[in-house]
Amino acid sequence: MQLIEFFDKGARIAPDRVYLRDDTGARTYREAELASHRIGNGLRRLGIAEGARVAVYCPNSMAGFECLMGALRAGCVWVSANIRNAREDTTHILNNTATEVLFFSASGREDVAYFRQHCPSVAHAICVDGDGDGAGGLSLAQLMEGAADLCPAPARGRDDLVTLFNSGGTTGAPKGVMMSNLAWESLIANQRATRYLEEPVQLVAAPMTHAAGAFMLALAPMGVRNVFLRGFEPEAVMQAIEEHRVTHLFLPPTAIYRMLAHPNVRDYDYSSLRYFSYAAAPMAPEKIVEAIEVFGPVMATGFGQTESGLDVTYFGPEDHVAAIESGNLARLHSCGRETPYVRVAIMGEDGSLLPPGEPGEIVVRGNQVMMGYWNAPKESARAFRGDWLLTGDIGYQDDEGWYYLVDRKRDMIISGGFNVFPAEVEKVVIAHEAVQDCAVVGVPDPDWGEAVLAVVELKPGASVTAEELHLFCRPRLGGIKTPKRFEFSRALPRSAVGKVLRRKVREVFWQEAGRQI
Repeated sequence: MQLIEFFDKGARIAPDRVYLRDDTGARTYREAELASHRIGNGLRRLGIAEGARVAVYCPNSMAGFECLMGALRAGCVWVSANIRNAREDTTHILNNTATEVLFFSASGREDVAYFRQHCPSVAHAICVDGDGDGAGGLSLAQLMEGAADLCPAPARGRDDLVTLFNSGGTTGAPKGVMMSNLAWESLIANQRATRYLEEPVQLVAAPMTHAAGAFMLALAPMGVRNVFLRGFEPEAVMQAIEEHRVTHLFLPPTAIYRMLAHPNVRDYDYSSLRYFSYAAAPMAPEKIVEAIEVFGPVMATGFGQTESGLDVTYFGPEDHVAAIESGNLARLHSCGRETPYVRVAIMGEDGSLLPPGEPGEIVVRGNQVMMGYWNAPKESARAFRGDWLLTGDIGYQDDEGWYYLVDRKRDMIISGGFNVFPAEVEKVVIAHEAVQDCAVVGVPDPDWGEAVLAVVELKPGASVTAEELHLFCRPRLGGIKTPKRFEFSRALPRSAVGKVLRRKVREVFWQEAGRQI
């Protein structure tokens, strides 16, 4: 099956049920389906071929998601482009994937004008919520005007590429993760096996270009109703859960922590919730217990990556309750057991699969694993050992098949659910005239999971404040990658060949926090 056909299943189940809702109104499945056909035909009228890459550069919105579905309807490949990324990241993504069509919100018009200058492959820029002037492109209304109501099915098979989400490499440059229709079919089957509910209602508060959008696609054949928030604000989420009787919700731990700290968190009705999923970073067990006290026995998590798809392991609400009731709070450190349609194992350095209790690299095998990285055959080859995907994460399983994360094999930082690569940040910090060298590491943080910390070695006789460095980095890196803290060191630890040892820097701060590394 093709990915768009799973949405069509939802439309057959309940054509008149609301599928999308945002602050501008609502769309039924029937209306969203019709829009996707017209958008698909509009793209074909522009000469966009099957397999062409299409990106949606929008905040959470009905129109933006309908454009995504229209691209899939036309047999195009969805390229994820997060509007919160630094401009340079998105420029790299569009160029790396040779994206031809960019749907955008009027709020991003200035960025899109920049992309049009620096991304030669972008032939069409289409504004979803305004006119097309100012970026050299069309409006969505112009694209759809006169388009037929039925878009013929593309000649795409189960092994054809359908999405290109982005994952960073060891240098920090985003790589396009190639997922096929078959991968999505397996992913959707796993979601149905773990989070099935008749007539679910999902609140989409995290970016739809990230995991939240994947959940939207995965739940579509269940007839899900999606309620959009433009961004995350704790009380707006609380109000929406009560108002719309939300059953499914995904947020990174940092957002959940902000909700728990809100003075009004216990003033709302959360009785409709069934699956409150936290992912993208570990969540403190004490916070999990508190979340269950506040939101009910609904917390769920799992382990997954862009390369492996959502939830190759799963730790459900009933598992959380059982761990707490039995007094086994250590179980709350787990990311669950493997899900039905994948294999998960622990691999040693020699490629052998390790028995319970022995730490090694977490590896994954199954149809929902990526095809490889776009236009990066060497990186793709390094990502696999045989047919096992190497996740780069170190973990172990216990005798009952529960998996636990121990450490990351690489230096990647996960802050607030987003990947941050130290080398990329270091290059910017070092560009400051007062800085001689620096090391960027992730350190434990109660809100962000990990906070980005820069330890700076100044040039002799130079001076600069942490505030000045923050002001220097913020426009160059964006809010996610800019260090939350700057510390100063007379001399950074180095190897015998003069390389800065990030791990030595990291050890100091993790040990101060009483955490194992």
